[in-house]
Amino acid sequence: MSVFLSHTTIDCHDAFALSEWWRIALDYTMDPEDPNLAGHEQCPIQDPATGHTLLFHEVPDEELPPKRIHFDVRPRERTQDEESTWLLEHGARLIADRRGLYGPGTGWLTMADPEGNQFCVLRSLAQVAQQD
Repeated sequence: MSVFLSHTTIDCHDAFALSEWWRIALDYTMDPEDPNLAGHEQCPIQDPATGHTLLFHEVPDEELPPKRIHFDVRPRERTQDEESTWLLEHGARLIADRRGLYGPGTGWLTMADPEGNQFCVLRSLAQVAQQD
């Protein structure tokens, strides 16, 4: 059992503007059924060849965190809770619990690896499918 890299997240002040800049620079695309718009707090763009996703995420802090790029991971077989417990048992640290931030079944856990690099643990795809 393991996690998989869901996307790479970049903390920023203007998610739309920065995602547009990188979309053009990398020749990435956005979801035509859910396009990024000015004012969106989260703006994903995707490599049309590989599917790699960059997620530009607005943070309210005037000063951006020193580590502005982090991984978001999803459990392959376990639930979010089971995966976070496993990660804690194997040296990760819990930084912040953001589960339920946008209502039941939403949110993530911010964790750090043994050297302090932060990453977020999302719900598994099975959990997401159950919610929808």
